[in-house]
Amino acid sequence: MGETWKKKQQKPHGGAAVSWGLRFGASAAQGWRARMEDAHCAWLALPGLPPGWAFFSVFDGHGGARAARFGARHLPRHVLEALGPAPGEPDGVRGALRRAFLNADERLRSLWPRGEPGGSTAVALLVSPSFLYLAHCGDSRAVLSRAGAVAFSTEDHRPLRPRERERIHDAGGTICRRRIEGSLAVSRALGDFAYKEAPGRPPELQLVSAEPEVAALARQAEDEFVVLASDGVWDAMSGADLAGLVASRLRLGLAPELLCAQLLDTCLCKGSLDNMTCILVCFPGAPRPSEEAIKRELALDTALGRRVAGAFNPAPLPLLVVGKLKPVRTRDLLDTLIHSHS
Repeated sequence: MGETWKKKQQKPHGGAAVSWGLRFGASAAQGWRARMEDAHCAWLALPGLPPGWAFFSVFDGHGGARAARFGARHLPRHVLEALGPAPGEPDGVRGALRRAFLNADERLRSLWPRGEPGGSTAVALLVSPSFLYLAHCGDSRAVLSRAGAVAFSTEDHRPLRPRERERIHDAGGTICRRRIEGSLAVSRALGDFAYKEAPGRPPELQLVSAEPEVAALARQAEDEFVVLASDGVWDAMSGADLAGLVASRLRLGLAPELLCAQLLDTCLCKGSLDNMTCILVCFPGAPRPSEEAIKRELALDTALGRRVAGAFNPAPLPLLVVGKLKPVRTRDLLDTLIHSHS
């Protein structure tokens, strides 16, 4: 199991823009899927824009990796073109992100083999000196931690969300088994052009739309970090649990890229079977290494080690005593570790 996992895990990577206090880490893993269909990109600086602007995005393909890889390679360019040299904040930037997603989707359509299935969800973080912009299509998700709590989380685009359901029905589509036409589980995505053929309707009003939902959040000194991840991560952990784990690891001095790799290992052990990609973007207010937290972690490691040793090497019982040893599951140990820091 470990060797198979090792072969399917990509190397974590990261970087920092020291002058404006931005750090990031990223990792991606194929997990137990036959193919890797996730992709991601990270730009710590944006050409033509002043210092302090950055862009990060995660893509989760379905029906192949082509749409996800296209998004990772080309969406940043479409964002730059839509922003221009002096974007107005926040409304001008929100509109630019919307245009960038739709323009990227139109370009993808022009290159897509006719009749072939496939598409990709997308979630992106655009950082400016004054705002955090979160744009997403589908069920790849973003979470902002501020002052020790989840301050914002994107909401997945599913067919049964009221606004999504109305658009699907107005475009002549049906929802069966919580899926569009009984097949597609997300209602917004890049690609999936078979669901974008309703005559006389603009791209944002098709059964499946590439129009992103965009949130503009004014930056605060208490902003700690944003996590972008594909649904393989969210299948295993809630936003609150993930934010708590990230904060606890940062207090131990773990680098963002190693933290992302550790997070994927945790999700694997908690039962995720999907491709997984995670980007962690840390701001100046992120938790700093703490001597007290490190001591607590050492004590917890010791206690867990003893519990495991006791489970597999129980002390001899008297002959007249009949008892049962309660097995210790990996999931139980991970939950103990996560909730001890929340």
